[in-house]
Amino acid sequence: MTTPYIRTEEHCCEVAWFDDLCGGDTAFLGVPDPNRRSTYEHCTEIVQLAEELGYDNILLPTSYMLGQETIPFAGAAAAQTTGINLLTAVRTGEIHPPMLARHLATLDHMLKGRLTVNIINSDLPGLKEDPEYRYKRCEEVIQILRQAWTNDRIEHHGEVYPHFSMDAGPVKPFQKNGGPLLYFGGISPGSKEIAAKHSDVFLMWPEPEQAIRDTMEEVAQRAMYYNRIIDFGLRIHVIVRETEEEARAYAKHIMSRFDPDGYNLKHLAQDSRSAGVLRQDEVRNTLADADDFVEPNLWMGIGRARSGCGGAIVGNPKQVLDKLHNYMYMGIRAFILSGYPLKEEAEHFAKWVLPYLPQVRLNRLQHRID
Repeated sequence: MTTPYIRTEEHCCEVAWFDDLCGGDTAFLGVPDPNRRSTYEHCTEIVQLAEELGYDNILLPTSYMLGQETIPFAGAAAAQTTGINLLTAVRTGEIHPPMLARHLATLDHMLKGRLTVNIINSDLPGLKEDPEYRYKRCEEVIQILRQAWTNDRIEHHGEVYPHFSMDAGPVKPFQKNGGPLLYFGGISPGSKEIAAKHSDVFLMWPEPEQAIRDTMEEVAQRAMYYNRIIDFGLRIHVIVRETEEEARAYAKHIMSRFDPDGYNLKHLAQDSRSAGVLRQDEVRNTLADADDFVEPNLWMGIGRARSGCGGAIVGNPKQVLDKLHNYMYMGIRAFILSGYPLKEEAEHFAKWVLPYLPQVRLNRLQHRID
């Protein structure tokens, strides 16, 4: 049953892959891989492969870790791709808001409308900030972006940014009807409120289906309070093989060298203690079986070795496809997928599942581009 008040009513999905800008691509979880370092060349190969394989979008994440910085990388990728959208992550507060609006508008013109934006609300690198302050800053940045992209002037009076009064002519994006779509995630009450008021696509991490449905219902109701209807997305890993036995065996394989007492990328990430990560840990600790499955074909073992998204759909092509359709029936309209290693798993999914999904570009559906 579809969650009420989903903006995109069609049974369809935007299918994105994930790039390695923050490091972590590896053949074995928890083991640094010198052959898959987060270099400019490696990340560019992933973008180009995802485009070649037919993915609609690709997430370019941001984090103060080893790897590539997102906006300059997206600018370079704009010249090396022709069809794929770039879901470019920006942490609010890092760049002066009117200039962030101009950075993104320029990037949107370089991409001729292939830009989507993942808004990140987190501590700035090196700081531990009050959550309420971060929520205010994040909301004000979004308000300034929207004004810059849609109004003749930016007229903003806030608590974090007290006074902007300036011409918005220099920051108009390529896309119309609001500019680039804003994707946003977070399960804290403050994050859900920002998403309800301002996001176009609310992103979630893996949990059992009922928990995802409950979150969607809550955020949809919050959005209705503001006379808004939004779409929903799921960031999740995937392991698909010809048989379920092969897929489950591969899940064990990539965890076979993980040492919980040794090197662990999870503890290096800024979001390792975020509400979303802790909730996934709780799901795994309370619901998982001996192999870390919490419901059919949903494996949460990845969360032992990395921060952020900690679960994967694991199964044969029919099982993976059925799981994705279940999510679509619930109202999910965007999937951001990945696997280990990134290039190899992108090819497996593109071979076994991608051709059988009803793919769309959400920014086209929302008439941001012709």
